[in-house]
Amino acid sequence: MSEFKRKNAISGCPLTAAQAALGGKWKLLILYWLAKEPYQFAALQRQLRGISRKVLAQQLRELASDGIIHRQMTGPVPIPVIYSLTEYGRAALPLLEQVRLWGNEHIARARAEISLRSVAVSAPTLHGD
Repeated sequence: MSEFKRKNAISGCPLTAAQAALGGKWKLLILYWLAKEPYQFAALQRQLRGISRKVLAQQLRELASDGIIHRQMTGPVPIPVIYSLTEYGRAALPLLEQVRLWGNEHIARARAEISLRSVAVSAPTLHGD
């Protein structure tokens, strides 16, 4: 059995293994954009508004070390690098789509709850208060 690049918080647990590989604020968003097309570093950073160069570089390194993305150097120094999903990375896309769909439902549910609360606050009372 091969060793994980990063320590799995609970040895042998598939959920923590998946969380180590795909968890964090930016990795699912990186996969989302790379599923559309390969990107150079700067173009990917423009898509991910708010991510620092340092964090993007770290996240890309981790995804590459786990075999989820491919890092292709395309020329001389300074070397333009293009990032793309590997076949292994593409295997995570159905999971990404399910997370996106659940996120849509979660947003709709939160909006409905806010709407219900605002209706309840503005509804007249039965006692004429």
